[in-house]
Amino acid sequence: MDVSYAWLKELVDVPVTPQELADKVSVTGIEVPSVTYRGAGMKKIVIGHVESVEKHPDSDHLQICQVDVGENELRQIVCGASNVAAGQTVIAALPGARIGDNNKIKRGKIRGVVSDGMLCALQEIGFSDSIAPHKYADGIYVFSDAIKPGTDALEVLGMNDAILDFDITPNRADTLGMRGVAWEVGATYGNKPHFEDKPLVEGTTDVNSLLSAEVEDPKDAPSYNLRVVTGVTVKESPLWLQKRLWNAGIKPHNNIVDITNYIMIYFGQPLHAFDYDKIKSHKIVVRRAHAGEQLQTLDGENRELVAEDIVITDGDRPRNLAGVMGGFDSEITDDTTNVIIESALFNHANIRKTAQRYNLRSQASSRFEKGIDEASINLALDQAARMANELGGGDVAKGTVTPTSVSGADTNIDITLSKINGVLGTTISADEVATIFDNLGFGVQTKTTDDDTTFSVAVPARRWDIAIVPDLIEEVARLYGYDRMPSTLPTTSQTVGKLTSVQSRIKRSRKLLESLGLSQAITYALRREDDNQHFTLEAGSETTLAWPMTQDHQDLRQNMISGLLDAIKYNVARGNHDIFLYEQGRVFVREQNEQRPSEHEYIGGVLTGNMQAQSWNEAAQPVDFFAVKGIVETLLADFDFAGKLTFSAQDLDSAMHPGQSASIYLDDQRIGLIGRLHPAFEQQQGLPQTFIFELNLEPLFDAQRGDKTAIPAPKFPSVTRDIALLVADNVTSQQVEDIIWENAGKYLVDVTVFDLYQGPKLPAHSKSLAYTLTYLNREETLTEDVVEKAFAKVKSGLEEKLNAVIR
Repeated sequence: MDVSYAWLKELVDVPVTPQELADKVSVTGIEVPSVTYRGAGMKKIVIGHVESVEKHPDSDHLQICQVDVGENELRQIVCGASNVAAGQTVIAALPGARIGDNNKIKRGKIRGVVSDGMLCALQEIGFSDSIAPHKYADGIYVFSDAIKPGTDALEVLGMNDAILDFDITPNRADTLGMRGVAWEVGATYGNKPHFEDKPLVEGTTDVNSLLSAEVEDPKDAPSYNLRVVTGVTVKESPLWLQKRLWNAGIKPHNNIVDITNYIMIYFGQPLHAFDYDKIKSHKIVVRRAHAGEQLQTLDGENRELVAEDIVITDGDRPRNLAGVMGGFDSEITDDTTNVIIESALFNHANIRKTAQRYNLRSQASSRFEKGIDEASINLALDQAARMANELGGGDVAKGTVTPTSVSGADTNIDITLSKINGVLGTTISADEVATIFDNLGFGVQTKTTDDDTTFSVAVPARRWDIAIVPDLIEEVARLYGYDRMPSTLPTTSQTVGKLTSVQSRIKRSRKLLESLGLSQAITYALRREDDNQHFTLEAGSETTLAWPMTQDHQDLRQNMISGLLDAIKYNVARGNHDIFLYEQGRVFVREQNEQRPSEHEYIGGVLTGNMQAQSWNEAAQPVDFFAVKGIVETLLADFDFAGKLTFSAQDLDSAMHPGQSASIYLDDQRIGLIGRLHPAFEQQQGLPQTFIFELNLEPLFDAQRGDKTAIPAPKFPSVTRDIALLVADNVTSQQVEDIIWENAGKYLVDVTVFDLYQGPKLPAHSKSLAYTLTYLNREETLTEDVVEKAFAKVKSGLEEKLNAVIR
């Protein structure tokens, strides 16, 4: 929540600077990651009064304005805004001014006419489109209030105010209103807030003669309250109210809508206003939507409703999506004269599901989801009606239409001083504890005996996060100060911790990949709906969240590659092209008839760009299949398993390049994949040429380990033989090597392929492979006769089993 420092100081005494306040509040439990000044870096921007306007002689859209900026003489400013007119109070940037994006304003000529400054739109001085009033979207901002020319415009617009970013956790939704923030800050510094709730003056017309309401199921709206204000004038809000909204990140609309938003950020209570005259029945019914019902919301979208949605109806048709967004047919317009203001408590679970279903998360729905102060529902409504009377000239009907209500009663909890100190390990006195509770605005009574002190604490409804004794202890701890807690070592015996064998292996694998030049990435385990279509090593069903936060994070991942590919896209979009990433984590594989998935440890990597950058004496070396295969083989070799490891062009994923990819097998079990992405897949995903690998680590954890034996250097020389053979082009090198090993005898120690040739000089559908075979007898010198016999068996085996032609 964006908190205005200036507004906060009106509600409670703040004895420190904004940055000191941010640091202190962060220590007591609510993180404040930043303090911003929207006017930072800007200067020489003042209030101007347009005295006269005449058309530019050489332009159809430019106007020559004479502007009073509080100096002895008027300044001539050429302006292109379509809404500029004489008599307006505007924002003027003088020569030498710095405006938004650090742009500097200079004195100059525009089509031959001197322009001594600039008349500004809000966007030109740093306002975003999301908070700039729609009325001035295509022109300069015009003040509705009379302001002295020459006044600092940044100060007038509230841009010199410090805005504290309160990063509020779900359990502290009481601070989603300025009153809640004031209580929190006041408790931090021992100062109580001072709120001014002016009395509401009602008219003589009974509200029940104007409107009735019904809630079909009180569980949907435990508290539902309406007031009617008649004879209002809908117009632009005064500047003070617009500033409050701007600094809270909310766009001003008109005085009635702005009042509801103001009350929301002041009390934390969402309100809604709708046009009384558009509710022809003058009856409000709160009910569940009928499946298939239609509602056009304020954003202009037509929504097809489901039975879980709570709707506000006129007794027949839905008019609003309760707690989420109003309906287009009942919105407040310039022609509205009679207004219904709604203050309610809706079922938080239904509001959350509805907001997610239609992607309509808003400040109002967020508050209803997390909770509101049940004791302030009607107070907020009364203050909104009072403001509608003051700012809109309306007459507030007597009474409130209240078909359902809640008590808003305090929660009473008893706690002892010994319990507090026993849990915290402190020696806090009874007076200190009582003061903390009092500063929080809790009612507290103490009863002291010879043995202990008991506190009877009345927690107001605005702190609905506090319900049990541990909650009170937490309040004492954070306001007493975590930094003041004593530091002690445990007195019990301890067991020295150590990593399990699996943890050690995972840690070693990470270090090994990092030593090979890859950087670790951590991506989301929740993925998009179609992200599990490729790169899976184990068959399984999707595991989908019932109510995902977003559509991009709804299915548990079944591979490690999809998230890493997103990281590639992110980096490439920002000009990074040599990217080598790996991630170790868990994938989730669910059997068809199982409710919960099983978790398996995987490791995956993505590589794109150059392995070796170009330099004055070396050419660039792009990533290729063999570079990635070398990384994978190095990683697998470190496991030192006894089984047979093979790479095979079987079971390839359709997203993989058919000629540069392979499945990895340990004995007969598929444990991984490696290779380049299919060019069509790369193009579809907006990826550069990318190579990947993925391994299921669990079969490697379970595999039988081989023996590592140090072998001394041989005393006798080895003998090599080269062989070149012509084979069919569908024969793999692995098949050739397997036959060589089967027939070469016990003295063969190494087989290396050193040549591959395919071309027009060979028969069709054939290729030439060449190998070096190394023989070694560690006991004595090998003779030519022994080697030749073994070599002859190799040639015979190749000719018989592969129809190879020895070249």
